[in-house]
Amino acid sequence: MTFVASVSPLFGGRQLTLAASTLRCSVRGLKGQSVRLGLHNLKNNYSLKGEIAEMVANAERDSTSDRRFLACPLSAHKVASQLTRGRNLETSKTYFLEFEAGPGVLTRKLLNTGAHVIALESNKSFLPNLEVDVPLKVVGIVPPKDERIFIWRYTYFLYECSSVYNYGRIELNLFVSERMYKVFVAKPSDKKFYQTLSVLWQTACDIQLLHKNELLYLVQLTPRKDLFTDFLTTANSKTFIMMVKQCFGKASTKLHNKLNLWTYENARNLLRELEIPEDVTAGSLYPEAYKSLFERMEQSNRIDRSLFCDIDLLADDSSLTSAILYAARVTI
Repeated sequence: MTFVASVSPLFGGRQLTLAASTLRCSVRGLKGQSVRLGLHNLKNNYSLKGEIAEMVANAERDSTSDRRFLACPLSAHKVASQLTRGRNLETSKTYFLEFEAGPGVLTRKLLNTGAHVIALESNKSFLPNLEVDVPLKVVGIVPPKDERIFIWRYTYFLYECSSVYNYGRIELNLFVSERMYKVFVAKPSDKKFYQTLSVLWQTACDIQLLHKNELLYLVQLTPRKDLFTDFLTTANSKTFIMMVKQCFGKASTKLHNKLNLWTYENARNLLRELEIPEDVTAGSLYPEAYKSLFERMEQSNRIDRSLFCDIDLLADDSSLTSAILYAARVTI
């Protein structure tokens, strides 16, 4: 495996967010590296395209240091051609490490040649332009014995944007049991498998079955871009999880009876406003309806949060973490 580094001067001394690429996707990655900005300004360079010029202007506004970027596509093409000349990128497994990628003009040219690019950028103003779709793809085998523990743990990670999800919309490709797959995709009419995890994962992810055999199902879980809104955030996501848990605690209970406990609003008016039948049971809504209901209660700011305390979250989960780390053989 070969690594070719394209490095800016003055490396060292400032907080960095890493933008890494896997299979030609530029993404955010590890934190904790450092870089000092010390290059010249480009605000008088009128050859920049409008989009790039706007990005550079935003970066300058957010930074106290000056920088210079390779912003001319023709120049970037020449540089990429020189770096990749004589290399069979499909078979040599060459990775390009690009430091201070900026607006990503050179990054795009390298990707277009078929190269694998690991781009590092210290200014978050540029990261949306460097991120292409899913930032990282993870493949893992989940042993059946610890399956529910693992899935619940990653449910909280996803809704809190913590652990691996701290770095973006991480795609999980998991080998799970047939039962867990049926839980992932179950609909309200399937009383045997439709449960809290069904709602939470269908709300959060696009779910696709990639492969199956007699023992395991390979399921792709891709976080939705529109999961979080003004009224469903990482700050209140635990409350949403607990609301769904309570709905399925007694799934046959009328939903309006639950709402009378959760909110100070008139429950029947709330259901009519969302076009939800008044006689619906707590465990029979579709995932999008649970999300809409929660967002409406949050918007009204009349929700009784004291009823949404997850006791499990207050317990020491060190043993749980150890079990998961032991059980989840994950390959990145």
